[in-house]
Amino acid sequence: MSKHFFGDTTVLLGRSLRHITRSPDTIITTAIMPIAMMLMFVYVFGGAINTGSGSSYVNYMLPGILLITVASGIAYTAYRLFMDMKGGIFERFQSMPTARSSVLWAHVLTSLAANLVSLVVVMLVALLMGFRSGAGVLAWLSVGGILILFTLALTWIAVIPGLSAKTMEGASAFSYPLIFLPFLSSAFVPTDTMPTVVRVFAENQPVTSIVNAIRNLFAEQPVGNDIWIALAWCIGILVVSYVFAMNTYRRKIS
Repeated sequence: MSKHFFGDTTVLLGRSLRHITRSPDTIITTAIMPIAMMLMFVYVFGGAINTGSGSSYVNYMLPGILLITVASGIAYTAYRLFMDMKGGIFERFQSMPTARSSVLWAHVLTSLAANLVSLVVVMLVALLMGFRSGAGVLAWLSVGGILILFTLALTWIAVIPGLSAKTMEGASAFSYPLIFLPFLSSAFVPTDTMPTVVRVFAENQPVTSIVNAIRNLFAEQPVGNDIWIALAWCIGILVVSYVFAMNTYRRKIS
C-alpha cells in the first residue's frame, strides 16, 4: 500500500462528497422508494398480515426496509464510477503520483456516507409512523455495525459493474435483484407461511439472518445464531466482492 494512500483517499473522498452535496437529490431519491414501500406495506397491507410477533407491523418490517434502502443507494455508486470511467478521470489520476486504490476507496466511503444519511431519513420517517424500540446503546451500535458491514459489502459489489458495464443503464441495473431479495426473506412476512421451495430459499439466504438479527436487537430479544450468521454473510460477501472488484480494477487500468 502506498504511503500516500490515506492522504490521497481523503482528498478524493472530499471530491466525491462535494459531488453528493451538489446533487442531494440522489440521497432523496434513494430514500423515497423505501419510504413509499414502508407506507404501502404498513397502511395498505399491514392490517392483513399476521406476523405473530406481538409488535406493530412497522417494527416488524423496518429491518427489511433498511436493507432495501442500502440496495437502492449503491446503484448511484455504480453510476458515479461508470461516469468517471467514461470521463477519463481514472486515466488522469493514474498519470499522477496517487495511490491506485484510493480512487475506489473514495467512491466506497462516499457510498457509505450517503447511505447512512438515507438510513437516518428512513428511520426518522419510521418513528413518525410509530416505530418504537427500547433497545440499549449496545444493541443500537450492533445494528449500526451490521448495516455498515452490509453497506460496504454491497458497495464493493457495485464497484464491479461500475467499472465493467458498457452502458449507464447496465451499471445501475445490477441493483434490481438486490432490491428484490428482501421480498424472498423474512423481511415482510414469516417464512413459515411460504411454500416449501420458497421457504427453503428464504431461510438460507443472507437477508433473512440479517433482518432477524436486527429485528431481535430492536425488540430486545435474544439474537441466537442469527447475528453470527449475519456477520458471516456480510464479511464473506465483503471479502469476495472486494477481491473481484480489485481484480476488475487492475484489468481496467493495466
